[in-house]
Amino acid sequence: MKFPVAHTLKQIAAIIDCTHVGADDFPVLGMNEIHVVEQGDIVFVDHPKYYDKALGSTATIILINKEVDCPNGKALLISDDPFRDFNKLTNYFKPFEKALNSIASSAKIGLNTIVQPNVFIGNNVSIGDNCLIHPNVTIYDNCVIGNNVIIHAGTVLGGDAFYYKKRETGFDKLISGGRVVIEDNVELGALCTIDKGVTGDTTIKRGSKLDNQVHVGHDTVIGEKCLIASQTGIAGCVIIEDEVTLWGQVGTNSGITIGKKAVIMGQTGVTKSVAGGKSYFGTPIEESRDKLKQLAYVKKIPEILKKLDG
Repeated sequence: MKFPVAHTLKQIAAIIDCTHVGADDFPVLGMNEIHVVEQGDIVFVDHPKYYDKALGSTATIILINKEVDCPNGKALLISDDPFRDFNKLTNYFKPFEKALNSIASSAKIGLNTIVQPNVFIGNNVSIGDNCLIHPNVTIYDNCVIGNNVIIHAGTVLGGDAFYYKKRETGFDKLISGGRVVIEDNVELGALCTIDKGVTGDTTIKRGSKLDNQVHVGHDTVIGEKCLIASQTGIAGCVIIEDEVTLWGQVGTNSGITIGKKAVIMGQTGVTKSVAGGKSYFGTPIEESRDKLKQLAYVKKIPEILKKLDG
């Protein structure tokens, strides 16, 4: 998430009431999670296990809960609770805007786009030309939808990320300030849920088709011309490359990559990254031909045992 205008390190420290290490006028351009940070971004870290990863990342401002040696060219924001203060910054730069109408006045809807009854379109949404939005679709603030997109009834774009920090008092939610971006010629089935990014974008690229009841987690990127069948659950921060097929009831772990033109057979649990151009099946996931051979051998166990007993 980039800020509307560049801020200084001193200004950011004042917003969250913390100390800083670095020049007062050190430029701060935005904030992001570690997997999408760029130069000028803030990243937060609140556990020593991840200090080195954060300090070595592309981010140039580290929101951290302990003063450490600051690498050259970077700055620190010292906070007793980085998680809390990252939320403060999200609320400051992307505050919640109450909806005044079912279609916000700031929404932009392209030529020949049809919006059926009972659709909600939030603030600053952009929808391209020749789209068809069926009844009871909900499109949260800041979503971007391209041209020739079809969204079927009951689908929700832009819900919050499922991202919590466990505390003694319960769970604290990491506030989502990102977007959903749907490119041209995408079709989303009925009752799909596409969560927005925490600070970046959840993206479905051009030409991909999702069946009914598909869930896509925060910050996930689905490539071009993918096919995803019903009841598939895709976790956050997943990269699905172009022309991948996921059959029904596939589930994935977060933070993995599924390679180009991979085929994942139904009810497979994608527990790790897999290379493209192959077919996979089972939990834990394996190449489908190997898995099916294993199942065939399992079926032969009673026969083998009978022969041994004889």
